[in-house]
Amino acid sequence: MDRRDLLVNAASLAAGAGLALSSVRPAKAASPQSSSASHARVVTADGTALFVRDRGQGAPVLFVHSWALNSAMWDYQITPLLGQGYRCIAYDRRGHGRSDEPAQGYDFDTLADDLATVIDTLDLDGITLVGHSMGCSEIVRYLTRHGGAKVARVVLLSPTTPFILKTDDNPQGVDGAFFDAVRGQWASDFPKWVDDNAAPFVVAETSQGMRDWLRQMMMVSSLPVLMACNKSLVETDFRHELTTLTVPVLLIHGDHDASTPVALTGQPTATLLRHVDFKLYQGAPHGLFVTHMGRVNADIVQFVKT
Repeated sequence: MDRRDLLVNAASLAAGAGLALSSVRPAKAASPQSSSASHARVVTADGTALFVRDRGQGAPVLFVHSWALNSAMWDYQITPLLGQGYRCIAYDRRGHGRSDEPAQGYDFDTLADDLATVIDTLDLDGITLVGHSMGCSEIVRYLTRHGGAKVARVVLLSPTTPFILKTDDNPQGVDGAFFDAVRGQWASDFPKWVDDNAAPFVVAETSQGMRDWLRQMMMVSSLPVLMACNKSLVETDFRHELTTLTVPVLLIHGDHDASTPVALTGQPTATLLRHVDFKLYQGAPHGLFVTHMGRVNADIVQFVKT
């Protein structure tokens, strides 16, 4: 796949939105977690109630999910970390999963403030923050807006940073008209767009059950929310913010990521960070948290122990 193909895929999949999963079936939960998870509600400054999963004891690991998914996407990371003796927290972003769906607040300042509310309400400290795709951007904005005093380290999986949109000073980005067209397709038939864009979010060996589980999360997300989040994701420039981060960062990206091609996102993000361990997985797609879960989990555990 050449650079032009990568940029077209990045645009059409809307920078992290690319759950290009195949045929529609009633999804069976592929989650390994039991129903005994501790659930809570955290209320933000504007009254939005966020659904929070909180399990285990020990040093806290807080997960921030991808665009269009929800906190359940982290089940295959949470399960082994619980076994290693960590406290694992994951919440549904506003407008996603079981959190409230307000009409506003999908800019990264508000989303970072929501993350801060979760951290402060649960009185967390010495945190490992883990994000995937859009969730990485929320973590970056949290650190630059609220500081890193409570954060020990950060894991960024397949980030959408530093800046996706093509501008005069970002000529390698994707033209804004392309994103406008994609959002227009969503407005007419979002499920069809997902089916038509069956790009490699996963790998050939990924089971149909796993594909259905991921797709179901995406289909229950609100279309106005997804559009608002996508607009923020595409138009927000994190280039300067990344240079100011002082916490150690583990950045993992796949060289077969067609949703956020590594040349557009992961590599320039790593270049801008001060303290980064950049791991490029050969053959890994955007959905590496399920397709390469064993390696991802091992790398996260090793990093958390440092």
